[in-house]
Amino acid sequence: MKIEYALSVHRGRGSKTSIISPPAVGRDRPPRVTCLLALAHRFEAMVQSGRVRDYANLARAGRVSRARMSQILKLLTLAPSIQEHILWLPPRIAGKEGITERDLRQVVNEPRWNRQRLIFEKLIRRYD
Repeated sequence: MKIEYALSVHRGRGSKTSIISPPAVGRDRPPRVTCLLALAHRFEAMVQSGRVRDYANLARAGRVSRARMSQILKLLTLAPSIQEHILWLPPRIAGKEGITERDLRQVVNEPRWNRQRLIFEKLIRRYD
Protein backbone atom coordinates (compact mmCIF):
# COMPACT_ATOMS: atom_id res chain seq x y z
CA MET A 1 0.00 0.00 0.00
CA LYS A 2 1.35 3.39 -0.91
CA ILE A 3 0.27 6.46 1.04
CA GLU A 4 1.12 9.90 -0.26
CA TYR A 5 0.64 13.14 1.54
CA ALA A 6 1.35 16.79 0.90
CA LEU A 7 2.46 19.33 3.45
CA SER A 8 1.67 22.95 2.98
CA VAL A 9 4.23 25.48 4.17
CA HIS A 10 1.87 28.39 4.75
CA ARG A 11 1.10 29.40 8.32
CA GLY A 12 -2.57 30.17 7.77
CA ARG A 13 -5.58 28.42 9.18
CA GLY A 14 -6.92 25.18 7.82
CA SER A 15 -5.61 21.76 7.15
CA LYS A 16 -1.86 21.49 6.79
CA THR A 17 -1.87 17.95 5.43
CA SER A 18 -4.05 16.07 3.06
CA ILE A 19 -4.19 12.37 2.41
CA ILE A 20 -4.33 11.10 -1.11
CA SER A 21 -6.00 7.73 -1.12
CA PRO A 22 -4.47 5.00 -3.26
CA PRO A 23 -6.38 3.94 -6.36
CA ALA A 24 -8.82 1.10 -5.83
CA VAL A 25 -7.42 -2.22 -6.90
CA GLY A 26 -9.94 -4.56 -8.46
CA ARG A 27 -9.08 -8.06 -7.36
CA ASP A 28 -11.02 -11.11 -8.29
CA ARG A 29 -11.56 -13.30 -5.27
CA PRO A 30 -12.17 -17.02 -5.63
CA PRO A 31 -15.41 -18.40 -4.20
CA ARG A 32 -15.29 -19.26 -0.53
CA VAL A 33 -15.91 -22.94 -1.20
CA THR A 34 -12.83 -23.00 -3.46
CA CYS A 35 -10.73 -21.56 -0.66
CA LEU A 36 -12.13 -24.08 1.82
CA LEU A 37 -11.32 -27.02 -0.47
CA ALA A 38 -7.77 -25.74 -0.99
CA LEU A 39 -7.46 -25.29 2.77
CA ALA A 40 -8.66 -28.85 3.35
CA HIS A 41 -5.92 -30.12 1.03
CA ARG A 42 -3.33 -28.05 2.88
CA PHE A 43 -4.53 -29.34 6.26
CA GLU A 44 -4.33 -32.91 5.03
CA ALA A 45 -0.78 -32.36 3.76
CA MET A 46 0.26 -30.83 7.09
CA VAL A 47 -1.01 -33.83 9.06
CA GLN A 48 0.42 -36.37 6.59
CA SER A 49 3.85 -34.71 6.66
CA GLY A 50 3.89 -34.63 10.46
CA ARG A 51 4.07 -30.84 10.73
CA VAL A 52 0.89 -31.04 12.82
CA ARG A 53 0.08 -33.97 15.09
CA ASP A 54 -3.64 -34.21 14.36
CA TYR A 55 -6.73 -32.36 13.23
CA ALA A 56 -7.64 -31.38 16.79
CA ASN A 57 -4.40 -29.36 16.97
CA LEU A 58 -5.30 -27.71 13.67
CA ALA A 59 -8.73 -26.81 15.03
CA ARG A 60 -7.18 -25.27 18.14
CA ALA A 61 -4.62 -23.34 16.09
CA GLY A 62 -7.31 -22.05 13.74
CA ARG A 63 -9.66 -21.28 16.63
CA VAL A 64 -12.48 -23.33 15.15
CA SER A 65 -14.39 -26.22 16.61
CA ARG A 66 -13.51 -29.80 15.81
CA ALA A 67 -16.90 -30.12 14.15
CA ARG A 68 -16.11 -27.24 11.79
CA MET A 69 -12.73 -28.77 11.02
CA SER A 70 -14.52 -32.02 10.15
CA GLN A 71 -16.91 -30.17 7.84
CA ILE A 72 -14.00 -28.63 5.98
CA LEU A 73 -12.06 -31.91 5.75
CA LYS A 74 -15.10 -33.81 4.47
CA LEU A 75 -14.70 -31.85 1.23
CA LEU A 76 -11.77 -34.19 0.53
CA THR A 77 -14.21 -37.09 0.14
CA LEU A 78 -15.78 -35.50 -2.93
CA ALA A 79 -15.22 -37.19 -6.26
CA PRO A 80 -12.07 -35.89 -7.98
CA SER A 81 -14.08 -34.44 -10.87
CA ILE A 82 -16.22 -32.46 -8.41
CA GLN A 83 -13.15 -31.18 -6.60
CA GLU A 84 -11.64 -30.11 -9.90
CA HIS A 85 -14.85 -28.28 -10.82
CA ILE A 86 -14.88 -26.47 -7.47
CA LEU A 87 -11.22 -25.47 -7.75
CA TRP A 88 -11.85 -23.94 -11.19
CA LEU A 89 -15.00 -21.99 -10.31
CA PRO A 90 -14.97 -18.41 -11.65
CA PRO A 91 -14.30 -15.51 -9.25
CA ARG A 92 -17.03 -14.20 -6.97
CA ILE A 93 -19.52 -11.74 -8.36
CA ALA A 94 -20.79 -9.09 -5.97
CA GLY A 95 -24.40 -9.72 -5.01
CA LYS A 96 -24.50 -13.22 -6.50
CA GLU A 97 -24.23 -16.20 -4.21
CA GLY A 98 -22.56 -19.28 -5.63
CA ILE A 99 -22.19 -22.81 -4.33
CA THR A 100 -21.50 -22.92 -0.61
CA GLU A 101 -19.93 -25.50 1.65
CA ARG A 102 -23.35 -25.98 3.22
CA ASP A 103 -24.79 -26.88 -0.20
CA LEU A 104 -22.06 -29.48 -0.63
CA ARG A 105 -22.88 -31.26 2.62
CA GLN A 106 -25.60 -33.28 0.91
CA VAL A 107 -23.07 -34.30 -1.76
CA VAL A 108 -20.40 -35.19 0.78
CA ASN A 109 -22.82 -37.41 2.69
CA GLU A 110 -23.11 -39.70 -0.34
CA PRO A 111 -20.21 -42.18 -0.28
CA ARG A 112 -20.45 -43.25 -3.95
CA TRP A 113 -18.78 -40.94 -6.43
CA ASN A 114 -21.21 -41.66 -9.26
CA ARG A 115 -24.14 -40.62 -7.05
CA GLN A 116 -22.18 -37.62 -5.80
CA ARG A 117 -21.83 -36.46 -9.39
CA LEU A 118 -25.60 -36.72 -9.96
CA ILE A 119 -26.38 -34.72 -6.82
CA PHE A 120 -23.70 -32.17 -7.73
CA GLU A 121 -25.09 -31.75 -11.26
CA LYS A 122 -28.52 -30.96 -9.81
CA LEU A 123 -26.90 -28.45 -7.48
CA ILE A 124 -25.03 -26.79 -10.36
CA ARG A 125 -28.22 -26.48 -12.41
CA ARG A 126 -29.89 -24.71 -9.51
CA TYR A 127 -27.19 -21.99 -9.53
CA ASP A 128 -27.01 -21.55 -13.31
